[in-house]
Amino acid sequence: MIYLTRRYHFPAAHILSDPSLDPEENQRIFGKCANPEGHGHDYEVAVSVTGPIEPETGQIIEPGLLDEIFADTVAARFAHRMLNEVEPFVDQVPTAENISRACHEILEEAVAQRSTARLAHVQVVETEKNFVDQGEL
Repeated sequence: MIYLTRRYHFPAAHILSDPSLDPEENQRIFGKCANPEGHGHDYEVAVSVTGPIEPETGQIIEPGLLDEIFADTVAARFAHRMLNEVEPFVDQVPTAENISRACHEILEEAVAQRSTARLAHVQVVETEKNFVDQGEL
């Protein structure tokens, strides 16, 4: 199987806090990341697609189209935002795992609608030590 992978970045802030829990319990679970003032990251997102190679172009998807899809969906929705104020994170803690899941869901639909490629994998890198992989590879 052949995959095309492109890397993207978007800055965003979040608070790791479950609104159904009291501040002490959030502090116990999420530590310093439960600070009500929030904190930010420059998220890196690696997006991998697979599918038939177009005979005319020799590509699975034109890289510029994948760039456009990412910009129109994930970046437009999450970049320069407090993630806790953006769906789906109004109702769920914006952990790297949940950010990865949201990116995967958003991109899966958009890639399928705009190309013959299929989303295979999303990796969200939150920090040097913390990243999440979702999908196949």
